[in-house]
Amino acid sequence: MVTLSHSSPLAVSPERKSSGQRLYDKAKRLIPGGTQLLSKRPESFLPEQWPVYYAQAKGIDVIDLDGNVYKDMSLMGVGACVLGYADPEVDGAVKAAVDNGVMCTLNAPEEVELAELLCELHPWAQMVRYAKTGGEAMAIAVRIARAHTAREKVAFCGYHGWSDWYLAANLGEDDALDGHLLPGLEPAGVPRGLRGTALPFHYNRIDQLRKIVDEHRDDVAAIVMEPQRGQSPDPGFLENVRDLARQTGAVLIFDEITTGFRMTTGGIHLLLGVAPDIAVFAKGMANGYPMAAVLGISTVMESAQRTFISSTNWTERIGPVAALATIRKHRREHVASHLIMIGNMVKMGWQKAAEHVGLEIYLDGLPSLAHFGFHHSDQNNLTTLFSQLMLEKGFLACDQFKPSYAHEIDDIAEYLEAVSDAFLTIAEAVAWGDVERRLKGPPAQKGFYRLT
Repeated sequence: MVTLSHSSPLAVSPERKSSGQRLYDKAKRLIPGGTQLLSKRPESFLPEQWPVYYAQAKGIDVIDLDGNVYKDMSLMGVGACVLGYADPEVDGAVKAAVDNGVMCTLNAPEEVELAELLCELHPWAQMVRYAKTGGEAMAIAVRIARAHTAREKVAFCGYHGWSDWYLAANLGEDDALDGHLLPGLEPAGVPRGLRGTALPFHYNRIDQLRKIVDEHRDDVAAIVMEPQRGQSPDPGFLENVRDLARQTGAVLIFDEITTGFRMTTGGIHLLLGVAPDIAVFAKGMANGYPMAAVLGISTVMESAQRTFISSTNWTERIGPVAALATIRKHRREHVASHLIMIGNMVKMGWQKAAEHVGLEIYLDGLPSLAHFGFHHSDQNNLTTLFSQLMLEKGFLACDQFKPSYAHEIDDIAEYLEAVSDAFLTIAEAVAWGDVERRLKGPPAQKGFYRLT
């Protein structure tokens, strides 16, 4: 294994593809879409230049297949690694679990221990079911809600995965999901019979939700949403959503797959003072190990016994062990406070660097889910150029930053110095009108699209 160092990689030459890009060419012939996760497609960051694959990841350092070392100032495992890559405490617990066997005819006792811990953190909840990924956990939550209410329709706000129940929103209107994080999601393969079962409303638009409820009062099984993401809830918004769910008998489901464990130990709804009937967690709860949880009030969760929800690998030992170690460290070390501090430092640094060179940018998102964008008609090319310039300086960087416990103040200072240089170059490119000419490859592609 390559030893970690902090030497910056050389800029990728257009005449010679990196090992990662060559392997990705092969992957596109063997794997539909090239990657297993849309958010990891290199075309979303820096086409023909992004390293694509890693040989080793530790803390915030990532070594690619050519031995180049980068600091990850982007997604940190798409938000899953809140403690940093290869956290020794979590990995140590997992290695001990492996030595004792990760699968058996009998059940792992850690799943009971984890259920107790999750309910302790969320006193409104009494029961827990497990899965391995956020998407399947959301499918479980919606299935339980439909079983509990004997209804079919789901009112939703935001992005909630790849399952049929969600993509059914685009059966009636091709662009129904476009305002919910990922544009261009096609419902190919989703049964036409699900048309009209997924009904979208926008965050802070209680009037839109009321209209859905008024039109489908006797058939709304669930109201599904993130309690907070890019914007704060208007006064009374979440309380009104909660009231509407109670009045109609719908199950209120909070999707905490992304927001969970980023602002507090547990769900962000704990800070907002509104409890759902079901909350769904994945990503950060196990620091990168496959683990998801659906927790809720017992009267609703018991309905899981009235429908078939079962899978062999939901019973393996590694996920619960990793989650227990992650959550305990998260609470003991006040990890959420660190994420918020680091995220705020980066957001302020972006703003200061932009103002210094006369670039107009906007900031969005929670401190621990930070995002920026350029106020410019050529925004996509500017963002692509930013990733290119930062990669040349040894950083995996884009228009998002998901801080981890492994990010330290010195890392942020080094990163923001590179940001200042990159923003200066971008400002010059805007002034000269040659942004596209400075790109060493195609611009990034956003949203859902076919590769071939």
